[in-house]
Amino acid sequence: MAKLYFHYSTMNAGKSTLLLQASYNYRERGMATYLLTARLDDRAGAGRIGSRIGIGEDADTFDATTDLGQTIRARLAQDALACVFVDEAQFLTPAQVWQLARAVDDLGVPVMCYGLRVDFRGELFPGSAALLALADEMREVRTICHCGKKATMVVRRGPDGRALRDGAQVQIGGNETYVSLCRRHWREEIGDLSAT
Repeated sequence: MAKLYFHYSTMNAGKSTLLLQASYNYRERGMATYLLTARLDDRAGAGRIGSRIGIGEDADTFDATTDLGQTIRARLAQDALACVFVDEAQFLTPAQVWQLARAVDDLGVPVMCYGLRVDFRGELFPGSAALLALADEMREVRTICHCGKKATMVVRRGPDGRALRDGAQVQIGGNETYVSLCRRHWREEIGDLSAT
């Protein structure tokens, strides 16, 4: 039975690596996969999913105006799909998450989404919130804070190296901009730790 999956974490946990590995496993067994990634994140190149460890794969792109239901139907008209993989799923709109859920339910194709759960302010991305509400299965991809505890938050650093508390929710960047931390160290970085 097809399901909608949400693999979530903070920055630099290896989500894209896991996506690429899972897709490879299907294709190694002769099954077709379909890869999608957010158009606005072109750090690995336009229409490419890339991992920090150096592996990558071409993918179709989506933006807020893309009808993913139609996109998946069009791809299925070309050949059978074993699975659809969506990278940078935090950038999905809630309507697009529903389109993916309908593809699972109505077309019988599994959809695996990989993305961030919260932004640098500790707030859910709209796409992530919808996935947390609608996904059949959720899996946390873990990474660690500098203290060794599980990292669940991320800070965005400004040009001066200090943690930002305000700004646009979306700003594309990597290790030069974002640092994954446990909640306590995130609070410390943003100045929310009392002296109790």
